[in-house]
Amino acid sequence: MLKIGVFGAGGRVGKLVAELSSNRDDVKLEVVYARKELDFSVKPETLITSDLNVLLDSCEVVIDFTTPEGTNKLLEVALNRPKPMVIGTTGLEENHKHLIKEASQKMPILCATNMSFSVAILNKVASLVAHALRDYDIEIVETHHKHKVDSPSGTALKLASSCAKARNLSLDKVMVNGRSGRIGERNKDEIGVMALRGGDVAGIHSVNFYGDGEYLELKHTATSRNIFAIGAIKAAIWLKNQPNGLYSIDDSLDI
Repeated sequence: MLKIGVFGAGGRVGKLVAELSSNRDDVKLEVVYARKELDFSVKPETLITSDLNVLLDSCEVVIDFTTPEGTNKLLEVALNRPKPMVIGTTGLEENHKHLIKEASQKMPILCATNMSFSVAILNKVASLVAHALRDYDIEIVETHHKHKVDSPSGTALKLASSCAKARNLSLDKVMVNGRSGRIGERNKDEIGVMALRGGDVAGIHSVNFYGDGEYLELKHTATSRNIFAIGAIKAAIWLKNQPNGLYSIDDSLDI
């Protein structure tokens, strides 16, 4: 049975990881990192700590759903206490990604903007369509709850990156995040990425390919955040036996 440690149990998905881990036969919630009192109960044998060293020493795999700053802090400590790590934090910038890559030389790390296996498949399909329908315009729309702090979502950026790569384009040069005023005609290589925020939406992502006379829409709707927690737990089980290195959800699914 895999002993899991949760970093970020006070967040929406981190809380679900902790709760679901407590009710599975293949993993055990061994330790939870919490800076304040938890608003949910854990089994008496589960250790609750506010010390990152204790967190890392008390489990076999850490699952992290926090903030970029939180992930950075965890990795800095983990460099001296290597531990397999599943990172589902979004909004990571280049300096955070650089630290993740550095840390992956000492421990196996699986980092993903979305832990849903269906979204991993969506990325693959979007890439294939972007390559096959080279002359079609690509527009990506994502919708999330009103509390989400990063925009566009990491999932939308990953989808855009997959499409750009399929067309041998640099995403930085072709991505458009908003349009206003007299901006002129759409550039043929543009990839629009638009973000909507409201209510308690867990996540909706659509990749649209517009041609003359038709359009194709690929869409994923998350009806529950459980899928992200379940995906992270399954990724942790897979990651435990991997050598040091940086992995993606695709690697764990062998796709």
